[in-house]
Parts: sequence; structure tokens; C-alpha cells
Amino acid sequence: MERTLAIVKPDGVSRGLIGDVIKRIEGRGLKIVAAKMLHMNRAQAEGFYAVHRERPFFGDLTAFMSSGPAVAMVLAGENAIARWRELMGATDYRKAAEGTIRREFATDIEKNVVHGSDAPDTAAFEIGYFFNRFEIVA
Repeated sequence: MERTLAIVKPDGVSRGLIGDVIKRIEGRGLKIVAAKMLHMNRAQAEGFYAVHRERPFFGDLTAFMSSGPAVAMVLAGENAIARWRELMGATDYRKAAEGTIRREFATDIEKNVVHGSDAPDTAAFEIGYFFNRFEIVA
């Protein structure tokens, strides 16, 4: 059983989309094995997105991700990473497939409602960034 990190970003939380996202996750047969609401400060957002530090969007991304509360979840299931990424849709919501979260709810490329790990090693880092082993239900 594979695990991945899912985040409902501050725009999704402020727009009341947490329930919509969870319904879609569960509807796809992914199991939520940990969840918490948090509000990252700028330093925490910079640590989480450190891999993008040299990218031109880093400052805007970390400012946005620290702008309000978010909901972090650990999802589990067969091929959880690929299934969650498919459900999210492309980063650019205009290129996302019909029926995906980003296609239906995103307002721009940055405010695209959700985040998801892109590979097993990334998922391990990202899950460990927000959750300890006692917070994840087996």
C-alpha cells in the first residue's frame, strides 16, 4: 500500500472546498490515514518547498502557502501517488482534464486548490514534514 501527501491549499480552505476534495479522494478509493489543519509560517513553507528555492516562483509560492490555513492529509492505497495526481489534474488548471479538482476549482496556476507528492521519495519527505508515525493510522 503506497502513501502520498495531499494538501488542500489556503485558497481551497478559504473557499470552503475541503469537503469537496475529501469526497473526491474517498470516491476514488483512496484512504485518508492522517489529517490536520495547519497554518505554515513563511519559514515552514520555505522548508517544505526548499526543492524549488532557485525557481523564480519560490517567493510567491511560499508567500501564498503561508497566507492562511491548509489541510494536510496522508492518503494510502494502491498506486496512491499516481491516482492522487490524476485526480488533482495538471498544475496549470487550463491544461487539466475535465473532472479533475484543478480543472473544476482552480482560479490560477498558483491558486490551484491542492498539492500532491510526485514520487515515492518526495512523498516520504513531505509526509514526514507534517506527520510523525504516531499520527498516521495503519
